[in-house]
Amino acid sequence: MRFIRLLAIGLALAMTSSGCASEPTLDKAAAELQKDTQRLETDDVFKNPLNKLRILQRPDKDIPCGKDKFNRIMRATADYERVDEPLNAHLDRAQTLMENALARVLKYKLDFDFGKVDTDDGRFIYATKMDPNIKVVVYVAPEAPTWRLYAVTACLPRQ
Repeated sequence: MRFIRLLAIGLALAMTSSGCASEPTLDKAAAELQKDTQRLETDDVFKNPLNKLRILQRPDKDIPCGKDKFNRIMRATADYERVDEPLNAHLDRAQTLMENALARVLKYKLDFDFGKVDTDDGRFIYATKMDPNIKVVVYVAPEAPTWRLYAVTACLPRQ
């Protein structure tokens, strides 16, 4: 009986330690964030010159964020012209369009916060990509630029 318990504990420890060895690296996360930047630039919605996509910060520089760990950041803006419609309807449309782009084009999982109420002051959209760990926040603003996107990798070792 002790042997079975020790074997079970040993297997559990081996599985746990092998899971730690496969921790994502900055290289993998940075490559994925670079691909996300390219996907955003080539998406039908954002390559339209009327939407004025601007990549403000490309994820091509390591940013120290801990002991021997780094992350990468991508920042972008784009505009969604408001037609003759109420502000709330404009924000709803812009939010839905961005949520679809995040989920469909960039393959992020949307994080819905049901405790937040939409207002005319703007909307926040939160999404994550678990492998590798990348988080994105988009602010949908009532004034131009409509979308303000901030994506960041987790704080990871380079290799």
